[in-house]
Amino acid sequence: MAHLRCDFVADSLGLATSMTVLLPQRSSTRIGVTGGAGDGPPPVLYLLHGLSDDDTAWVRNTSIERYVEQLGIAVVMPQVHRSFYLDQAYGGNYRTFLTEELPQVVGRFFRVSERREDTFVAGLSMGGYGALSWALTDPGRFAGAASLSGALDLAALAAGPGREEDPRMWERIADGAGLAGTDADPFALLQRADSSAVPPLYLCCGTEDPLFEHSLRFAERASSAGLSVTSSFTRGEHEWGYWDARIRDVLDWLPIG
Repeated sequence: MAHLRCDFVADSLGLATSMTVLLPQRSSTRIGVTGGAGDGPPPVLYLLHGLSDDDTAWVRNTSIERYVEQLGIAVVMPQVHRSFYLDQAYGGNYRTFLTEELPQVVGRFFRVSERREDTFVAGLSMGGYGALSWALTDPGRFAGAASLSGALDLAALAAGPGREEDPRMWERIADGAGLAGTDADPFALLQRADSSAVPPLYLCCGTEDPLFEHSLRFAERASSAGLSVTSSFTRGEHEWGYWDARIRDVLDWLPIG
């Protein structure tokens, strides 16, 4: 794999930002690794980070590079800070960046497939929210979307107290506006979704995770709405050992090739 840290200007944010990218590379001389790169543009997985992380978190805390090596898939990991992948009331337009500008930038910079059947999105915690929200608002882009320990009940989170390390986070994001029923609410998006258009979904969360009920409830409602849902709820907490194991399950689930 080629491993790149790409610094670039995001016009939708009005500032420079970063993404970490893994690109398939065919090799016959590297000992212990056989790259799965094909001749055409590779499939691409947009892999989203959590609240306290950045675009390097997945490669620093899991073996994602080794896991995707054999699959011949590119992985794009963008930097969005503590934005919840939303256009903020007092901050950057991170949903616009993610869903509109980032795919265009990736298409200009890298030789990756633009076909729906080759495009996927996944994320952990805040990134699980970002992945499912993106798939529900732009279902024609993806062939699969996965949430690992997703912070999916955003309306309830935003209505609660701010975080100790960032007490005005929800004020910055929503300016006190209620998020229930809006396009920032995955449960509302699910209720309005065309079940025939939404790609297959994968949800997993550890049963000891504080966010477990979010994923369980979302999976139940998605299944009741007629969506294709695969879920895995096993023992685990909100930590990287769990996500390192589960991202392998997600990759096995993706319809690649």
